[in-house]
Amino acid sequence: MTAIEFNHQLINLEKNLERFAYSLTANQEDARDLVQETFLKALTYREQFTDQSNLKAWTFTILKNTFINNYRKSVKQNTTFDNTKDLYFLNKAEESSTSKPDTGISLEEINRRVESLEDEFKIPFKMHTSGYKYKEIAEEMNLNIGTVKSRIFFSRKKLMKALEEYAPGKS
Repeated sequence: MTAIEFNHQLINLEKNLERFAYSLTANQEDARDLVQETFLKALTYREQFTDQSNLKAWTFTILKNTFINNYRKSVKQNTTFDNTKDLYFLNKAEESSTSKPDTGISLEEINRRVESLEDEFKIPFKMHTSGYKYKEIAEEMNLNIGTVKSRIFFSRKKLMKALEEYAPGKS
């Protein structure tokens, strides 16, 4: 299939993709963004599409996987850890417009401590906290996945030690 044929067939799927995206997002703007992201990925990875496969199924799969990945990323960004004995995972609500006066200082301090890590620890840690998966980090940095996991683990340990003074119950 030529690039022009591919693009034409892709454009013909737009309304169907928008309906499917809306069924996932329940928001018209988010659905349009999802369709645009799907088009971008479909055009970027056009070489991976084979003429024998079903373009409609292929693009719907891209859309669904993009939605799932975006959802996981947003949940991950809103999940915090309860450091009590039971170690519950908590999902934060929308950010409050009111914050404590020392919040900015604490975030600045955390960012400063993260930046003070050696690059071999800082880069995988920052990528992981930005939503990258271990496998993606390993591929990007040309490392074994076990090395990536251990560097992130040791980064956390180093940061916990460096930020002990901010632990609950300490002043």
